[in-house]
Amino acid sequence: MKHFRNTLCLAALPIFLSLPALAADKAAPVAKKAPAVREAKRPVASAPRTSDAEGEGRAVYQVLLAEIALQRGDLDLASKAYADLALRTRDPKVLERTIEVAGHARRFDLALEAARLWLDVEPSSKRAQQMMVSVMILSNQLAGLAPSLVRLLEADKASLGENLLGLNRMFARNPDRKAVFRLIDEVCTPFFGIAEAHYAVALSAGSADEFERALVEVRRALELRPDWEMAALLEAQLQTRESPAAGIAFMQGFVDSNPKASDMRLSLARALVGEKRYAEAKHHFDQLLLEYPDKPEIVYPAAILALQQNEIALAESRFKHLVTLDIPDKSLAYYYLGQIAEEGKQTAEALGYYAMVGAGEHNVPAHVRSARLLAQQGKLELARAQLRSAKGAMPEERIQLQIAEAGLLREAKQTQAAFDLLDAALTAQPEQPDLLYETALLAEKLDLMEVMESRLRKLIELRPDSAQAYNALGYSYAERNIRLIEALALISKALRIAPNDPFILDSMGWVLYRQGDLPGALTYLEQAYALRDDPEVAAHMGEVLWTLGRVEDAQRTLHEAQKKHPTNEALTAAVKKFAP
Repeated sequence: MKHFRNTLCLAALPIFLSLPALAADKAAPVAKKAPAVREAKRPVASAPRTSDAEGEGRAVYQVLLAEIALQRGDLDLASKAYADLALRTRDPKVLERTIEVAGHARRFDLALEAARLWLDVEPSSKRAQQMMVSVMILSNQLAGLAPSLVRLLEADKASLGENLLGLNRMFARNPDRKAVFRLIDEVCTPFFGIAEAHYAVALSAGSADEFERALVEVRRALELRPDWEMAALLEAQLQTRESPAAGIAFMQGFVDSNPKASDMRLSLARALVGEKRYAEAKHHFDQLLLEYPDKPEIVYPAAILALQQNEIALAESRFKHLVTLDIPDKSLAYYYLGQIAEEGKQTAEALGYYAMVGAGEHNVPAHVRSARLLAQQGKLELARAQLRSAKGAMPEERIQLQIAEAGLLREAKQTQAAFDLLDAALTAQPEQPDLLYETALLAEKLDLMEVMESRLRKLIELRPDSAQAYNALGYSYAERNIRLIEALALISKALRIAPNDPFILDSMGWVLYRQGDLPGALTYLEQAYALRDDPEVAAHMGEVLWTLGRVEDAQRTLHEAQKKHPTNEALTAAVKKFAP
């Protein structure tokens, strides 16, 4: 018969006696069919010998009953059968087997009873002590556990430091972080003076939000082992929790004293990026790349940083190197390479990179970008086929692909076809927010004002915090120079929800312009243009400047924008009217 692997104790105490660790939440599989006897690596608990033939027969029967129950997946019956046998025989092997099976059945009451009985039978058994501790940990019975843990730690002096470091892992699933901290503090106190003991307490204190105590203990650990990078990383995390600047200063000091501390240097570089101190971060990434040129966890953030710094050639070389390394998913690197090629007008190369983006969050954006490139080449039908070929898209992703297809049709001046496509999708999902919004915008372009208004109002009803819905409705009124009081109220509501959105700021400027408040309009439009260099915002700003009598400023604004966006219709119309 196939036996249960002894995972109960091993799951809770992987650190002691070099026992092989096994995930705590994975029970050994129960065979559906009895395999050959030779597959068993150790025999199941055997019934003890007895002169009483009837008693021996009963014991054998219970062993068989329990093991057959295991084969059939009836853990409760198996654990009860073994528990009854263990209570009658007090045999250590049967007791151990009882604890294993009861643990798998989550019958910790039976497991705990068997463990206590085993310790009564063999008080000095280290194995019995381990099993008792295991059951108490798995059943979250922390009270009274500390003395047993201390004894086990003391019994393995050769691995004391490593075992102390494993304490927190043993209680990782216990939700009461305060109780775990108190227990680990009690267990480690006899070993204070050993750096690992102070580290273990610091780690548990940090998890329990005992910040001051955590900082005290990790600093004691570093006093005992000044160059211990693991402890230094913990202090850096604790310092950063209170002040990013303090965390960075600590990391910088440690790296200065320990130039080979690569993990700390990487943490420092990432922290500097988070604080937008890009030049300093680049220095540390460059240092790391000299020593570890083929580590993906270094190459990837270094490539992203180069991209952020607009060092396109450097970013490209790093991403190209990244895809040569042994990493499980190269899709993100291929996606960025596609973007770089696209920005460089290398369309064929960009399409090739996007085609290599696999399943995941960048798959749909890659298909969308590929489709746009094909549409720009005049291959509209091929572009639409590209979007429809996206494999394994979730329902939400499928909607985004449909919206992207409608966008291609709109840009090709096929507005009615774009509306029909999304309107059909909306019929199937009449309360889908994105479809309501997009069909409303297309309806507005088709001058279907009632459709546009009804769908935006429905969206507002469904999503009362949708700044885009308020803005779109208010702007449509302002653009037609109608219902301006209501338009101002709608746009004001949108601006309260999203005060730094450049498009909403532009709408506010435009409705104020329609109401005759030219200085107020210009203020909002300038804010919008500072946040986003958008051609339609430039067109609005040029018109307001011209109306204010600042003709040269208006013409300069419009001409400069047209150089960047030569094909934008709204901007072209503004240039023709105000800056011919």
